[in-house]
Amino acid sequence: MPLGLLALAVGGFGIGLTEFVIMGLLPEVAADFAVSETVAGYLISGYAIAVAVGAIGLTAAVIRLDRKKVLVGLMGLFIAGNLLSALAPTYELLLAGRILAALCHGAFFGIGAVVATSMVAPDRRAGAIAMMFAGLTSANVLGVPFGTFLGQQLGWRSTFWAITVIGVVALVGIVALVPATADDAVPPRLRAELRAFREPQVWWSILVTVLGFGGMFGGFTYIAYTLTEVSGFASSTVPWLLVVFGSGLFVGNYLGGKAADRSITRTLLVLLAVLTVVLAVFALTATSQVVTVVSLFFMGAFGFATVPGLQLRIMGHAAGAPTMASAANIAAFNVGNALGAWVGGLTIGAGLGYLSPLWAGAGITLVALVALLVATGIERRGQDGDGAGKAPASVRGAQVEVG
Repeated sequence: MPLGLLALAVGGFGIGLTEFVIMGLLPEVAADFAVSETVAGYLISGYAIAVAVGAIGLTAAVIRLDRKKVLVGLMGLFIAGNLLSALAPTYELLLAGRILAALCHGAFFGIGAVVATSMVAPDRRAGAIAMMFAGLTSANVLGVPFGTFLGQQLGWRSTFWAITVIGVVALVGIVALVPATADDAVPPRLRAELRAFREPQVWWSILVTVLGFGGMFGGFTYIAYTLTEVSGFASSTVPWLLVVFGSGLFVGNYLGGKAADRSITRTLLVLLAVLTVVLAVFALTATSQVVTVVSLFFMGAFGFATVPGLQLRIMGHAAGAPTMASAANIAAFNVGNALGAWVGGLTIGAGLGYLSPLWAGAGITLVALVALLVATGIERRGQDGDGAGKAPASVRGAQVEVG
């Protein structure tokens, strides 16, 4: 394993921690700044919006620059944002720090995915992406519980100081371990990168990402209510149950990368089909605490196992210009998060109960499966027709088997 992948994973760990740990610290932050829970919640929604904006806008702005230098700059931006959060004397400056850190999120993972795949052989590229995203999943399993505990014991600012230190470690690692761009490499041009969006399969990939990830988050966003109001768990056990979910993310990410290196389409079809079933079974059996724990693990595992394949699919169809497409797919993950949360909230607001987000998630995931089947059919007809169809991704930019 190239050590540069480890440096990217550390960066992913810090970014994942920044994104998710605030959920466990909202009561302390709200009390410190004397704001309502709703206003404190803007620290989450504002971050998500900034991720999507940064994934597209910031990536477009730096597309001509050396990728390693861009990653270094993005990590510097991340450190600055968390340092501002740790020192913020007002709620508004804390929100500004969150947004500043979030701007680097999408661009870091989008560009980082391209850099990660360049460090390994073509048949290990999904695994390389999975390694980078392992930092994000580790943040859920280990970082969020520890960060929440640290913030509750020493004050919420201590958590942001710890994240700042992690950012510095990642920065040093990227500088020392990530290989520089070859001197003879031609820097990508924004116009060429944008031309990748003329390829219909790029848009199909984005759609599948939004729906596939949105389905899992449709069930997950309101999982605390399901666990306490339906399954009968005490509120104090919810953080530890979320560790079970995070463990599923970690395992699924690793195995999903291994499987996608063999066949992206087959892997995604199986994963989306099984995830649909898992969400439905979870909804049917949520009154059983034992089955609920098992369902939590598998919801995380099969949900996040799709990530390496979804990311590599769009890069494979980007016609040798994968950077903007990769960043757009990171934005699509966050759009999926918002979509799942919105639909799940609608079902609860309609009086359908705390199981309804799981059923909504299953429905969204089923639509993702149908979309992938349609996209695969269109792609194969183009390849088997009069020869005018696009070449398979195995002979284009990402050099992977999509079929």
